[in-house]
Amino acid sequence: MKNSWDELPNGYLETIEKAVAGLRSFRSGFSAGSGDREENLRRLRQALDGAEAVVIGAGAGLSTAAGYTYAGERFERYFSDFADKYGFRDMYSGGFTEFDSPEERWAYFSRNIYINRYMPPPKPVYEQLRALVKDKDHFVVTTNVDHCFQRAGFDKSRLFYTQGDYGLWQCSKPCHDRTYDNGEGVRAMLLAQGFRFGADGSLQVPEGEKLKMAVPTELIPRCPVCGRPMSMNLRGDDTFVEDEGWRKASARYSDFLRRSAGRRVLFLELGVGGNTPVIIKYPFWQMTRENPKATYACLNYGEAVCPREIEKQSICLEGDAGELLRLLGEE
Repeated sequence: MKNSWDELPNGYLETIEKAVAGLRSFRSGFSAGSGDREENLRRLRQALDGAEAVVIGAGAGLSTAAGYTYAGERFERYFSDFADKYGFRDMYSGGFTEFDSPEERWAYFSRNIYINRYMPPPKPVYEQLRALVKDKDHFVVTTNVDHCFQRAGFDKSRLFYTQGDYGLWQCSKPCHDRTYDNGEGVRAMLLAQGFRFGADGSLQVPEGEKLKMAVPTELIPRCPVCGRPMSMNLRGDDTFVEDEGWRKASARYSDFLRRSAGRRVLFLELGVGGNTPVIIKYPFWQMTRENPKATYACLNYGEAVCPREIEKQSICLEGDAGELLRLLGEE
């Protein structure tokens, strides 16, 4: 069945094509850039002030900087019972565990979804970023699925969540290309396990009470069309649903890049690692190379590098993205 949005531009595929083109031409190795931190912060502040357009590319490192950590205290607080039973020690590993039942699986994932999608981030990193770009013509492309940008006040029409949204369910087959908000269902699962909610939306473990590790069978989400179990709208294989909202966001991203061609563009890459570089990192490199007026800025903990071919147009800042954004705001 053909949909009304099938003929829209596909910014997702277009930028991947740029990534492939760039990989064929960047052959001189990599550089960590030049200058010390203070000098590079000044250069980035100047690039931001002078930019006619800002394209923000955000990866998992930005949410980590905001306090969305998958191990340690947050994990122990909400998943110690699952850790004791199954032996995993972080939320990521738990997602690949073979649970004893669907009811147990959804107990685990409802906790994971809520604390990483609906609870406020511990640190105001996204709000700091918004303050820096709110008066600029900007657009955000991200591989994160935690919805932090929109919750921090970014305009929804300037966001493209390429890999899905933890707040959406889809048919696991899928039999159709719609997605469904899961907030109400997730909260019902958590209440059934014994959790409570704070006035600020925080998830609370009642003192002295043992949490249930399974949800009632009737709370397991099922497709309203075919009756199959639902799954999360996350890109993992060819069952990922690119719904109408996704297609329109992809088209808006394509349009923003087209309108920005030849302008003074700042490609601001934040916390992007090596898991999915063809979505943000490699296209940013190629688009910087194609535009002599563009600046590429990479803020990353441990991986702040650029190809030597665009070294003169690049600013590489090593460190925690949240701390670097805070210092940038003070420049």
